Amino acid sequence: MVIAAVAVSSESVLDDCGVKDSKVLSPKERERLFPQIQERCRVATICLDAQDIDAARQEMTMNAVVARAHAQAIDKLAPTIAYVDACDVNAPRYAETVKTLLDSTLDCRIVAEHHADQTFRVVSAASIVAKVTRDRAIDTLAEQYGEIGSGYPSDPITIRYLTSYIAEHQSPPLIARKSWKTVSALFAKKSQKKLLDF
Repeated sequence: MVIAAVAVSSESVLDDCGVKDSKVLSPKERERLFPQIQERCRVATICLDAQDIDAARQEMTMNAVVARAHAQAIDKLAPTIAYVDACDVNAPRYAETVKTLLDSTLDCRIVAEHHADQTFRVVSAASIVAKVTRDRAIDTLAEQYGEIGSGYPSDPITIRYLTSYIAEHQSPPLIARKSWKTVSALFAKKSQKKLLDF
């Protein structure tokens, strides 16, 4: 998982480069924008691998894991106001959660909104940085593990890879979270098949 934060003195810094929510941009467009964002803005990224997330999930919810990563990225840039994409159904509650996780010396107002990556250009820029960083990490993992797909549960290549790996090794690969519902579902499906063999 990659969380990115982008700091600007003014949103006009991003006026002429075509920054949009990363989900509506092609990989080529995201790669084109990535160095421009790095040149014009201060950038911070927090990268959590499968083991980091599994360890954190022993103590907290996934929303709390993301909130903590948001706070860590914000701490690195120390802005006076930060806009975040709320992953909690209650956006004001999410803002308060992130605020409580900030370094106590940082005086920063947190504005959390759903789909903030579509509303605030600075959040769009952060989403591009996060997506490009994640895609590059997936490419590096694919060099070591083979055809793993995008790592998203909607990707049939990822599901095929996980299903095959679990069938062969009786456990998920190190690059997949054991706490991931997709992995749990694949184990449940495998167990059900075994029961039907009797």
